[in-house]
Amino acid sequence: MSKPQTAGNPPRRVLSIDGGGIRGIIPAMVVAHIERKMGKPAHELFDLMVGTSTGGILALGLSRPGANRPAQFSARWVVKLYEEQGANIFEYSLWRKLRTVGGILDEAYSHEVLEGILGKYFAGATLGDCKTPTMVTSYDIQNRRTVFLKSWYADHQLVRCCDAARATSAAPTYFEPKPLDTGDVASVLIDGGIFMNSPSVSAYAEARKLFPGEPIAVLSLGTGELTRPIAFGEARTWGSALWVMSLLDCMFDGVSKAADHQMQLFLGERYQRLQTSLESASDDMDDASEENIRNLKRTARELINANEAVLEQFFAIDAGNAQP
Repeated sequence: MSKPQTAGNPPRRVLSIDGGGIRGIIPAMVVAHIERKMGKPAHELFDLMVGTSTGGILALGLSRPGANRPAQFSARWVVKLYEEQGANIFEYSLWRKLRTVGGILDEAYSHEVLEGILGKYFAGATLGDCKTPTMVTSYDIQNRRTVFLKSWYADHQLVRCCDAARATSAAPTYFEPKPLDTGDVASVLIDGGIFMNSPSVSAYAEARKLFPGEPIAVLSLGTGELTRPIAFGEARTWGSALWVMSLLDCMFDGVSKAADHQMQLFLGERYQRLQTSLESASDDMDDASEENIRNLKRTARELINANEAVLEQFFAIDAGNAQP
């Protein structure tokens, strides 16, 4: 992969990462490939990193500083995190199944386990510690507002990365909401995927504000496209519990496809979207079985192999004469 061009006026490069639970292995492996080819960590390759849910965890991990290196995690470390901790995060014990009546009376998974893992990996780092501008999305159910936690925003700089990661990944029915003081108001936050599973449009808008008048290029990474059909004969008999779970999948998938269409219109060739159908891997956000993790990794490798030229073009593009 060639190095970015320095002649002219190269674009500000923006990384946008979708939500998708354990399927975050796919974009993590794509970023690991980019880091290896370019010989630099992600926070040196992108001028802004934005993520929703699992994509938010990845963006924060790639941009937070470590004790003896510029960033705590390389993308390879994040892949390892998914592999080693996925089964713990999405552990659905018999006792919890009985206590929640199959997830109907309470969230399916323990938020305490997730918070413990995030606390260990992010330690005491705050958003203000991020090495490059980083943003994650969430929704405040108490104040009925969208929330964009921004590392460069004064009211958010003292928010701990582990709390921001927990908030952006609090998917309804999976994990309970995250109470969080965002600096300006006390909030109760849930997964940003309910309104913006692919944050590329907002990432582009923030880049326009951060880098006024400069050309912008956006790389959007998906976590796998849903392929399972929902037949009328199946859906017509669903009650509210079954509809809630399926509606989440439809919402996440639908908003991602809408964002992709909008970004193609906004930026043309300076927008690249890496997404793939989940043929062998499960599209369940919580399938952290060893077999599915192997399938997700194989899917990621196939996606990378099919898009080598796309990635090379993205990092070689010279947008000196391009409009912002």
